[in-house]
Amino acid sequence: MKNIKINLKNRSYLINIDYKLLNLNKKFFSIKRKTKIMLITNVTVDNLWKKKIICFLSKLNAITNKIVLPDGEKYKKLKYVNTIITKLLELSYDRKSILIALGGGVIGDITGFVASIYQRGINFIQIPTTLLSQVDASIGGKTGVNHILGKNMIGSFWQPSCVLVDLEFLNKLPYKELLSGLAEVIKYAIAFDESFFYWLKKNIDKLISLDFKYMSYCIKKCCIIKSKIIENDEKEKKDRFLLNLGHTYGHAIESYLGYGKWLHGEAVSAGIIMAAYTGEELNILEHKYTKNIIKLIKKVKLPIKGPNNMYPNDYLKYMIRDKKTSYDTLRMVIPTKIGEVKLVNISDKKIIISAINKAKQHNY
Repeated sequence: MKNIKINLKNRSYLINIDYKLLNLNKKFFSIKRKTKIMLITNVTVDNLWKKKIICFLSKLNAITNKIVLPDGEKYKKLKYVNTIITKLLELSYDRKSILIALGGGVIGDITGFVASIYQRGINFIQIPTTLLSQVDASIGGKTGVNHILGKNMIGSFWQPSCVLVDLEFLNKLPYKELLSGLAEVIKYAIAFDESFFYWLKKNIDKLISLDFKYMSYCIKKCCIIKSKIIENDEKEKKDRFLLNLGHTYGHAIESYLGYGKWLHGEAVSAGIIMAAYTGEELNILEHKYTKNIIKLIKKVKLPIKGPNNMYPNDYLKYMIRDKKTSYDTLRMVIPTKIGEVKLVNISDKKIIISAINKAKQHNY
C-alpha cells in the first residue's frame, strides 16, 4: 500500500492507494461505536459495488445509512445538496457524524460541500471510484456544485479526513470515463513534470489497458504533484491556480453544452490544446510543444478541438465568469514548454478568439 500525506497542520490527512484496498482488515480512521455515518453515492456505483460497500461498512462498527443520487454532472446542483441535508436532519445527524463520498468527482464535490456547511462543518471521507477523481477531484478540499451560468460557482474549501484510492474500482469504469481521467493525468505532466510527460508517451497503452503496476505508479505520481501544491497554497491564492490548465476553456464547453454532454476530461483535453494555441499567440510557447501535446492527446483518443457548433463568442460569454477573472481581465494558465506553465493576464480578447479559431481550423 502507498500512503501520501497532505501536510496542512491540524487538517493533515493521508491518501491511501492500493488494489482491493477496502478488502483489507485495516482501519483508516477511528470511529466511535455510536458514530453516525452517511454514505453518499450514485445509482451506478451503488448497483456495481453494493456488496463490497456493505462489507466495508460492516467493519466500521458504526450506525450507517445511505443516500443514492442520480448519476451525472447535471445533478451536481443545490437541489441535491438540499436532499442530503434534509435526510441528515431527519435522522438527527450531529457534528460528530461522518459523511463518506463514494463515487466520482460529482459525488465527491457534493458530499464535501455538504460536509463544509452542515452544522458549520463535519468530517467527510473520500472514496473515489473514477480515475479522474482518484488523481485529482478527491484531493485538495475543493468542494461545490454547478450553477446554470457557470461550473463550480457555488462551493468552499473543506479538506477530507482521508482519501481511500482503491484501484479495483477501475475494473468496472466505462472506457470513456477512463480516457476522461487520463486528460487530468496528461494535464499534470504538461504543467509540472516533463519526464512524466515522456513516461506517459511511452506507457500510455499500458494505462489504457489497465496494467495496475503502471496505473498505481501513475496515480501516485499525480497525487504527489497535487499534494505539494495543496500544501503550499491550500486556498488557491497563487500556485494552485496552475492546476487549472485547460479548465478555463474546458469549463466554458461544459457550461455551454449543458453539464454532462461532454465528460469533464474531454472538455479539459480540448481546453489544453486551446491553451497551447493561446501560448503561441502570446509568443510564450513554441509550436513544436503544441504538436507534442496533440500527439499524446490523440493517442488517448481524447478531443483535440471543441464542439463544432461552439464559436469564440460562446466561449467568451462563460470565460469572463471564470473564478480567475479579475476586473474583466481573463487570467489563464498557459504552457510555456512541456513541464512548465504560467498564469497570464489577457485583456485583448482577439488573442482568445485567434487561439480558438486556430484550434478549430487546424488540420490534425
